[in-house]
Parts: sequence; structure tokens; C-alpha cells
Amino acid sequence: MTKAKAVATPVKLMTAPYDVTEHLLTPEDMAAYLDAWFKEAPNDAAGIGRAVGDIACAKGMTQVAKKVGMRSTDRIHADTITHVSDPGDR
Repeated sequence: MTKAKAVATPVKLMTAPYDVTEHLLTPEDMAAYLDAWFKEAPNDAAGIGRAVGDIACAKGMTQVAKKVGMRSTDRIHADTITHVSDPGDR
């Protein structure tokens, strides 16, 4: 008797873009994020540099949103729409 060969069926993986800056809404969030990088990967200069860049980006977006009177939930929604409509932006 011959055994049947198992055939792997490809699984289509659905992913969504993730932007950490959407979660860095307050100075406390930003400090906790950077603190986590220093605790978890103190020797990862590139990672810590990325974290500082993320904070700078988030801080810039937050300041602009506050100046135009947007709530944080509105800012997140607007930012998500921008990234969905222009995936080559990042």
C-alpha cells in the first residue's frame, strides 16, 4: 500500500500596516516607549535611533493636530487614511 503524499496548501496571509507613532500620543507614552527600548535592547543603537525618530514624528504630528484642533482619534483616522491612500509613502 502506498501512502498518499501530503500537499501543502498556500495560506494567504492578510496583514495591516502598523505605525507606532499612532500610539505615542502623550509625553508619557513617548517616555515609556523610549524607556522600553533602553531596557529591552540597550546595545541596539539603530533601534534606539528609530525610536527617537518615531517620537520626533509622533510629536510633530501631535503638535500639528493640536494646533488645528483635532482630537487624537481624528488624527489617527486621518493618518491611517493617508497611509492607505499612499502606501509608497513609508
